[in-house]
Amino acid sequence: MAGRPRHPEKEVEEALDFAEAHGWLIEAPRPGHPWGRATCEREGHDCLVWIWSTQRVAGNHAKQIRRAVYACERKAADDE
Repeated sequence: MAGRPRHPEKEVEEALDFAEAHGWLIEAPRPGHPWGRATCEREGHDCLVWIWSTQRVAGNHAKQIRRAVYACERKAADDE
């Protein structure tokens, strides 16, 4: 964890740790409904995932975050 508040759901917190390990920036918390957002720090990429605090199934939201990280990595590999 890089000096940010922990997400209340364990599965989502693990997915955020995974995203940070792959170079994503986690901005949290934010005012309003979203808990925060995750963005890719690679130059020229506009990958973004909103992090929700009130998702129905935490495991599904965690999978969505991981899928976004994988998709961004594939896009970066295609750019090279």
